[in-house]
Amino acid sequence: MKNIYILLVLTISIFAPASAQTKTELRGSVSDDMGEPLAGATVQLEPDRHLTQADNKGNFVFKNIYPGNYNITISMVGYQTYQDKISLNPGSKTPLNIKLSKGQSELSEVNVSGKNITPDNLIDVQRSAMPVTVISRRTIELMGSRRLDEVLKEQTGVAIVNDIGSGSRATGVQMQGFSSQYVMVLVDGQPMIGRNNGNLDLSRISVNNVERIELIKGATSCLYGSEALGGAINIITKHGAVQQQARAALFYGSRNLIDGTLEAETPFNGQRGSALLSANYYGTDGYNTNKTYLRNSQTIPPFQNYSGQAHIKYQLGTGSYIGLQARYNKRSSQMEQTFVSSDISNTNSNVLNDEDLSLTANYKKIFKNGLRSLTNYYFTNYTTNMQVKRVGTNEVLAGNAYKETTHRIEEQFAYQINTGLNFTGGIGGSRQNMDDFAGNTIYNGYAYLQGDVIINPKWSAVGGIRYDHTNNYGGRLNPSLGLQYHVSPALSFKAGLGTGFIAPDLRKRFQVFTNITQGYTVLGADILRDALQELQNTGEVSEIRESVLNQLPATLRPERSTSYNAGLVLTPSTKIKVEASIFYHSLRDFINFIQIGTKTNGQQIFTYQNLANAVNKGFEVSASASVIKNLNANFGYQYLITKDKRVEDQIRRGQYPYNKIRNNNTGETSASVTGDYIGLENRSRHMVNANFTYQAPANITLTLRANYRGKYGWGDDNNNLFLDRYDIFVRGFVLVYSSVEKRLMNSRLSLILSGENLFDYTDPLMPGQIGRTLTAGLTWRFYKD
Repeated sequence: MKNIYILLVLTISIFAPASAQTKTELRGSVSDDMGEPLAGATVQLEPDRHLTQADNKGNFVFKNIYPGNYNITISMVGYQTYQDKISLNPGSKTPLNIKLSKGQSELSEVNVSGKNITPDNLIDVQRSAMPVTVISRRTIELMGSRRLDEVLKEQTGVAIVNDIGSGSRATGVQMQGFSSQYVMVLVDGQPMIGRNNGNLDLSRISVNNVERIELIKGATSCLYGSEALGGAINIITKHGAVQQQARAALFYGSRNLIDGTLEAETPFNGQRGSALLSANYYGTDGYNTNKTYLRNSQTIPPFQNYSGQAHIKYQLGTGSYIGLQARYNKRSSQMEQTFVSSDISNTNSNVLNDEDLSLTANYKKIFKNGLRSLTNYYFTNYTTNMQVKRVGTNEVLAGNAYKETTHRIEEQFAYQINTGLNFTGGIGGSRQNMDDFAGNTIYNGYAYLQGDVIINPKWSAVGGIRYDHTNNYGGRLNPSLGLQYHVSPALSFKAGLGTGFIAPDLRKRFQVFTNITQGYTVLGADILRDALQELQNTGEVSEIRESVLNQLPATLRPERSTSYNAGLVLTPSTKIKVEASIFYHSLRDFINFIQIGTKTNGQQIFTYQNLANAVNKGFEVSASASVIKNLNANFGYQYLITKDKRVEDQIRRGQYPYNKIRNNNTGETSASVTGDYIGLENRSRHMVNANFTYQAPANITLTLRANYRGKYGWGDDNNNLFLDRYDIFVRGFVLVYSSVEKRLMNSRLSLILSGENLFDYTDPLMPGQIGRTLTAGLTWRFYKD
């Protein structure tokens, strides 16, 4: 914590006397459609995050604020949120008189508006052919969430799962049945790296300085590239500053959880430039969900996470801007694991360190004819190091290290011909190196173009095309198309389709990876047979599944997908809103994780295989209602079926070992039929979430949230290579969350209490799911009056 206190002193030092600048004020009032004042309405100014609430007469005032351009947001539970851009001049006295219409404030999920374009990216997610959801900063604050995985697991159609490549120390994400490796994660429009076996660990990403999170479900390769085969998660961090200010937050919770954040921002050179700095420390003592076999050790280890970000923007001239951004993250963990087998007990010390550094430089130009261009250069470096040592002797039993570096440059263009026709395009390339694979480098070049058009007041369309070329697999062309039809002000229909392409990365092709904590091994498909032979020569293999090995090709093929979605938005009244959609994702040559053998220590040997045709299909329904004053309710449901059609074909043909199902408890065996096949592992057929937000008097906000995840398959227990009713499953469960926030001193001080997993649900098959966690904290904003 010493470093945090030092940073706090440095942060506050930015408020040293600066050149005098005239200040102004903003006054206004908030009422409903009938002119009745709305006491307690929240008024917010960005980018400086001024917050206040309307008094009993509906009036509000911001005093001593700097002149400049602001985004104003006025919200109240049960009313539609008001958003606009305003310019404040010195001595301005004109008040704002705002009326809010009854309807949905959509605190937990809001639709994207055209104002939500990140300054470092010209791509507007509103123009995706796939469904889009945005999670606002206010929603994140009320959740009391600290890491990205905690926020996402409360969203409709999103599941958080453990990363098999990193044991229980990493968590990945599923969206509509797509696993982590098919979901691109971006920060301010730039993709993150550092994936283990395709999965990006979301638990290492702090959300403390996040403005919003954009979720795009379905094939978005047209905009974001091949890794977005199943969707994209774009994390938009805070940007821009009009006045000098800072924020400090400190939370403490169960198992010595400590979360400390410092942020500072300042304009400079007459507001032509702005600088933002943020730092976060997060640490916990960990948690153990498997006390039967692990004594005095954890399934979630103790760890400390340090992260920081700096963001500088400067206006060179009229319509000309430069930006620089740096992000750094480091996580260190060490735990002792005691393995008990009959009378033998072994204790090992398991150490894992990983860190990543990302640098971005961009130049933005707005031409007189309205054309906008953005040049981006992106560099990122990710390293991880793992060791297992014998406690007492400090003997190194095993270890591995990994390093990945990416250089990426992209030129984007955006042009609005008129209010009904817009175009966005880009061209770029990347170079990716992984140190584990000497002489193997991935080069990727791409170009894309997308346009959207308002055909008439009822019809609008968006269409795009993208070309990707890799040095190993050649090129692919991916189109997308979306249509929207407004039947009436209360009802609209939308539909879209998109295609995707992703080439196997170097790890899937060439890796020889052993998880030194749990003992299993992963072999790349291209070197599988040689690597298996080497393991056999050293006496490490007890069994090889020849039936699986014989059907595997010598090298992996690129994956392709086609996504379809169709849905409607219904607003039967100002107090109720319903959205429903169906989706169908067809995947060809889908790369799946499969067991190829068993080691002499009893652990599995895995590799990768192409599935001829896999399908994710289902539907989602979400609803918002505010039928009770100051209470907003949101509900979501997803029904999902995920199956490998090749497995169904093998069952129909009676192909061994797919032709039998066996109850290992009774020894009963019977012939299998396609109805016995349940689907892919780790996918729940049913998922439900609910969120209630109540705006109480005296600046108090309360939330109650619950998530249900239905039963899902965990492992093939009877070795017939598909999930059936006799295999191992995680039973359905419910997680309940709650939070209470109290704002004081004109919203300078916020106090928050939050609880996660209130009923303390855990399962040994879910090593990443912590038990009940209670936290309390405060946030204080520093700024000049």
